[in-house]
Amino acid sequence: MGSDHHADQVQPESARAPETRTRIVRRSGEPQPHKISCDICVIGSGAAGISAAIEAARLGRKVVIVESFPVLGGQAVNSIIGTFCGLFSNGTHGYQFTHGIASEILEELGKQDKALFYRHGPVTTVVYYDEVALSRWIERAIASHGITPLLGATIHGVERDGRRIRSLEAVTRYGSVIVEAQGFVDASGDAALAWLAGLPCRESENLPVYGTQMIIVEGIDESAHPTRPQMAERMQALGDRYGLVRKETISFVIPGRAIAALNMTHTQTPLEPLAMSKSTLDGREQADRAFKFLQEQFPDCFGQAKVRAYGMPGVRQTRWIAGRYQLTLDDVRQGRRHADAIGRTAWPVELHDKSDGHLWQSFPPGHVHYIPFSCMTPDECDNLVAAGRCIDADLAALSSVRVMGPCMAMGAAAAHALDLSGAGSVHQIDVAALQKRVADNLDRTDAPWTVRDDASGWKLAKG
Repeated sequence: MGSDHHADQVQPESARAPETRTRIVRRSGEPQPHKISCDICVIGSGAAGISAAIEAARLGRKVVIVESFPVLGGQAVNSIIGTFCGLFSNGTHGYQFTHGIASEILEELGKQDKALFYRHGPVTTVVYYDEVALSRWIERAIASHGITPLLGATIHGVERDGRRIRSLEAVTRYGSVIVEAQGFVDASGDAALAWLAGLPCRESENLPVYGTQMIIVEGIDESAHPTRPQMAERMQALGDRYGLVRKETISFVIPGRAIAALNMTHTQTPLEPLAMSKSTLDGREQADRAFKFLQEQFPDCFGQAKVRAYGMPGVRQTRWIAGRYQLTLDDVRQGRRHADAIGRTAWPVELHDKSDGHLWQSFPPGHVHYIPFSCMTPDECDNLVAAGRCIDADLAALSSVRVMGPCMAMGAAAAHALDLSGAGSVHQIDVAALQKRVADNLDRTDAPWTVRDDASGWKLAKG
């Protein structure tokens, strides 16, 4: 007669269920915020913010970087911009304008399979990148430089003592944090720090600037991808049938990966919270309509494709500082080099000021326009430098310098300026010393990188 002894067997220690305990907690009183001190606090971890943070850390400064997204990378990663723009001079094979972390990113991503693709257009060179590869590069770089990240943090208070910002307070879902610093870089994109510090800022009075909702689609047939004129003609003829707001087609194919990044939407990006929430959802609806158009009108290419990812809303221009100098469209068109220039680009004027279509004014080979340091510094504050799309410029000029190449140059200059100023004023630093530190981003015209063509597309190789 058999018997079942399994119930009497002693279970090994590793197989036993862990002893679980809970406790009752209750919020009591007003929780005290965490506090952290540093030399330089950077707001925003996009192209400008990451450049500023890494540069400051390499100068031996203790750095905290504050990011409103729960992950690093700003729009470059989380809005899936997908293209490095403004990094090269005009012409089919221009020289590199911005160095520093730009060169490191190109080199490191260039070593990875199909993480970069160089598109040498008739005006300039743009570089398509894999946003996952870029995000991991940023995360590893922040960790390796000992930079303290504060993620998912929204600034809601700033302590200012006369002409100096002493600290900011940010709220996260895990509690509030006060960051005290000697100097600050506002790379928030919306001049968030300057605004909350009570410094004068600029907004467009009557001209909206539209953002975009990027999506990544996978499973396309690259060999059947239509030309841009073919897509544009079809969109103009049939766009209303699909309810398309923007009837300009921009589809970036990532060669060898059966992937395309679609930038076919125009969404308003207001600073009012309820309106922005609605705009975010409207942008996704626009993206779906555009994708349906592509699937039905170009089935050989997109018929079997599907959406892999929706980016966070892409923002072009919202609010920016009032600096000691405002960069103008005339400065850009004339290629004016100011005495305090710290970076350069030749990117076209690219103003998205209407729902359908945008202004695109490119420049000839040899053209260069510059970014003066004085448009990065509010006159009423001694220890704040803006970098990225919230520097002072008129709408058209800002549209030509807010792309990632010059943003990286601005971030580097901001870090060096604060390092030079120490406990003093950024308005009194030796500008010649600053320019010497960022000379590669001002005057270097050699070609440290060459590109070779192979079966998987353009890959980066050292020259």
